[in-house]
Amino acid sequence: MLMMPVLDLQFGERIVTLMAALVLVLQIAMVSQRWIVLHIRIFAVQSLFLAMIAATIAWYNHAPHIYIAAVLTLIVKVILVPILFERLVTRMEIHEEIEPIVNVPLSVLIAGGLTLVGYVVAESFYRPDAPGVGHNALAVAISLFLIGFFTMINRRKALTQVLALLSLENGLFLAAISLTYGMPLIVELGIFFDVLVAAMVLGILVYRIRETFESMDVSRLRRLRG
Repeated sequence: MLMMPVLDLQFGERIVTLMAALVLVLQIAMVSQRWIVLHIRIFAVQSLFLAMIAATIAWYNHAPHIYIAAVLTLIVKVILVPILFERLVTRMEIHEEIEPIVNVPLSVLIAGGLTLVGYVVAESFYRPDAPGVGHNALAVAISLFLIGFFTMINRRKALTQVLALLSLENGLFLAAISLTYGMPLIVELGIFFDVLVAAMVLGILVYRIRETFESMDVSRLRRLRG
């Protein structure tokens, strides 16, 4: 009878590890993607897997407040933000990313290197005897943060930079639920509200950049220098 909980935890850990690996693959796919609509949809699928990871951790670690975070991730990042951004792309009629600062093959190579860095950094936090599910996802969380930060620097269009910022936030969320099984509920609610408001404000900002400069290339903001 005592073996069942151990086996259940091992099975849960495998599920979380598999979904975390898919999240990381999608993050690298975003680095190589130039079609903005597809970039948005990859982000939505990544967020869906993140919500599933949160729900799995909540189930196996008996942390019901993480279910709320999973539902909020589903509503905000899988449904609302992609719909908002796809409508913005349709309205501005800009579908393809301009050439990034670093070309795609080198960008993917850099993303792979940052993934390796993420696993090296996470190694110092690894506790094989720690109870619960989700500790192995920390390496993926760090990798998401690093790759998202690199994408923000590498992309020229404001909308893809916003998506990189949101994927970076996905990494922070995954780190929170994998290390501490979530933050206090009021903090999580505040963060998701801030993400939704920030996405709306940044969407408006992107639209204004497009209207003013007839492009989403943020390098043209240099014209504002006095």
